[in-house]
Amino acid sequence: MLALIVLSGSLLCGCGGSGSSSTPTPTPTPTQTPAAAPTITTKAAQNGAMVVSLASTTSGATIYYTLDNTTPTTSSQIYVAPFLVASNLTVQALATASGDSNSTVTTKAFTPNIPSGTLVWSDEFTSAVAQGQPDATVWTYDTGGNGFGNNELEDYCAWGSTAAPCATASPNAYTSTDGYLHIVAQSPSAGVYTSARLKSQGLFSFQYGRIEAKIKIPESQGMWPAFWLLGNNINTVPWPACGELDVMEHIDGTNPPPYAGATPLGYDWVQASVHGTGLNGGTPYHPSGFSPGEWHTYGMIWSKGQVQFYIDDPTMPYETFTPGTGTWPFDAGPQFLLLNLAVGGSWPGNPDATTVFPSEMVVDYVRLYTN
Repeated sequence: MLALIVLSGSLLCGCGGSGSSSTPTPTPTPTQTPAAAPTITTKAAQNGAMVVSLASTTSGATIYYTLDNTTPTTSSQIYVAPFLVASNLTVQALATASGDSNSTVTTKAFTPNIPSGTLVWSDEFTSAVAQGQPDATVWTYDTGGNGFGNNELEDYCAWGSTAAPCATASPNAYTSTDGYLHIVAQSPSAGVYTSARLKSQGLFSFQYGRIEAKIKIPESQGMWPAFWLLGNNINTVPWPACGELDVMEHIDGTNPPPYAGATPLGYDWVQASVHGTGLNGGTPYHPSGFSPGEWHTYGMIWSKGQVQFYIDDPTMPYETFTPGTGTWPFDAGPQFLLLNLAVGGSWPGNPDATTVFPSEMVVDYVRLYTN
């Protein structure tokens, strides 16, 4: 039986015999190209340690890596900055990119066999000129005057910045022929303050070891010097979940500490502390006879599941932290270094008529040893 169907003015035949109609050709599935496998390059540090960098030639690739002999996946640590290798371990890295399949895994084993207590990295802040640029392969800068979450008053200035109130003729951070790093808080006009916040973010990072800096800090109302670390992953895991390790902060304010139970100690004390999600710890340090304004070595011994802080003597840590309440972020990956001198803020209070400008935080060295 022949059925005639009229549809949109066309005459169609719905017959069961072999007609002239054809089956549509399937669209082929696009073939994915693998992302370029990461390269692992090294730069010598000290006494056999290496600074390791990862890269992929695929534009926009994300690199995931492991250091614990497991195969990296997209759940592994994301590479964001060169990191120090000072122990026997294997780096494995995987690259991914939108529209591409995953790369093959690149593997490189390191066997430096470095003894405990060995110096493996340092910045000694040597300079052939009176006002030299801090090592640009290690240090970059936070800039601006947004208060940095602490109601600070300063504008942070980078090396060479000409944006007012910064001035190249009066750098806020420089190395000198005396072998020191100078971080200088200035007041170029009434109520205007400049300083510097150096950081190794994106340039150098490490996980575990004994880190210390020899520092002389200013004692003046509203000065807030600090030596500290933040997690490399801060751009993807915002503070405080990225983890913060404060090796030294100094308070020399006329106002009492702003938290319950704190001991004023004459309002002239240093403190080491840890911060993470639901994790805050640290107590003021000012034993009898301790003078914060003199040269001291501020250090931290960082190992898996433990952070210890000391002043001058690494065999005598005065504060120890281990996982407990809150989330412990300090085994998640490397951290980068910061050195800064803030002016005013919620902790030290603001400068007053007694505050000295310029005030300097002077750093002799930063050194990292194996545990």
